[in-house]
Amino acid sequence: MFALQSDRVALRFGDRTLTHAELASCAGALASRLAGSPRVAVWATPTIETCVAVVAALLAGVPAVPLNPKVGERELAHIVADSAPALVLAAPGVALPSGLDSVPRLDVTLEGSAGSFPEPDLSAPALVVYTSGTTGSPKGVVLPRRAIVSTLDAVAEAWEWTEDDVLVHALPLFHVHGLILGVLGPLRRGGTLHHLGRFSTDLVTEALDGDGTMMFGVPTMYHRIAEEVGSNAPLAAALRGARLLVSGSAALPVRDHERIEAATGQRVVERYGMTETLMNTSVRASGDRRPGAVGVPLPGVEVRLVDDTGSAVAEPGAIGEIQVRGENLFTEYLNRPDATAEAFADGWFRTGDVGTRDPDGYYRIVGRKATDIIKSGGYKIGAGEIENALLEHPSVKEVAVTGEPDDDLGERIVAWVVPAGDAPAAEELSDHVARLLTPHKRPRRVRFVESLPRNDMGKVMKRALGT
Repeated sequence: MFALQSDRVALRFGDRTLTHAELASCAGALASRLAGSPRVAVWATPTIETCVAVVAALLAGVPAVPLNPKVGERELAHIVADSAPALVLAAPGVALPSGLDSVPRLDVTLEGSAGSFPEPDLSAPALVVYTSGTTGSPKGVVLPRRAIVSTLDAVAEAWEWTEDDVLVHALPLFHVHGLILGVLGPLRRGGTLHHLGRFSTDLVTEALDGDGTMMFGVPTMYHRIAEEVGSNAPLAAALRGARLLVSGSAALPVRDHERIEAATGQRVVERYGMTETLMNTSVRASGDRRPGAVGVPLPGVEVRLVDDTGSAVAEPGAIGEIQVRGENLFTEYLNRPDATAEAFADGWFRTGDVGTRDPDGYYRIVGRKATDIIKSGGYKIGAGEIENALLEHPSVKEVAVTGEPDDDLGERIVAWVVPAGDAPAAEELSDHVARLLTPHKRPRRVRFVESLPRNDMGKVMKRALGT
């Protein structure tokens, strides 16, 4: 699964580094201690030890369960009971919560000599990554080795990713974006990960001014860059010199695309994936980096849109639920055969995301079926289109659009706005949307807030609005 023989730097966290050969040695020693375990948990702090722990588990053929260090007591208790890890791996000196007292701890060190391990079958489980639990208790997504391999090879082709690339990011290591793409991706290519530890534009500037060639981020990070890059010449120059800037985990607003391009000449590449499917589509490095579009299906991935009856939607521009099939899919929800069966329709995974397809095959994400499609006055309206329109108003800093029950319309459109300075009149914003889009898409209510609730990946938690 990895290229772990060279003396090229594999991992860089601050002033700590491991070459590929050194990583093979210490991860191999740890893998010898894990061999035969049914499953292990990894306390996924943004450290080099987390990477060693995951690589060791993969070498040993033992499924790893990455744990968010900010996890709450109830959620942790559920994950521990559901996944039943034999061990929890953690960096030395890191305090663990009492919810892990029942699980034996094993400290991850950077010592030892490599062992020899047979390559497990590609159908074998590699990781169990828990969903965010927005619609109930978090579900353990069982990801087989074939899903990881097929995704990493597909994005490498799309992004022209080679061993010469140095990937820069500050993403958390308990999620597929930061861990699978952001750690295992460079290791499979034989290249380098430079993890910043935490996100800041100063750290991004320094890393890309150095040997960094690629950057991964979420829209929250790129929004901060967009806010600053026009007046920060060193940041603009560093971004201009990067080979590839990739955004994922949520849609990047068109306004942020435009501000970054105006200051740097760089167009951000967007891709679309989720925990259960890893990566589905992407804009190619050599393709048209179109703001608001997540590109075409990756090699080996089939994507289709279906309407409310389950029939395929073929006409360009029509809205439908995105369904996916291919080697990139998960195997099952751990201990949840009911949820696994419900997630599929004739072999297609039902993502719950809603999108459209351009005439040339580029996909665009409208939003989540449950929260981002508003049925108002007989129209099916995508929240993302309204959000992008509102972000073009100079008095809007951030925005989320939701629907709420309305006796006349079925649902009314509500805009939750973080103002940029003094709040404008609500009518001004509604008229702005009506002018840019159509009158039936204007917000019927505008609510001004100091901030929007977000999860660890920067996604707005719309279900928390109004509670």
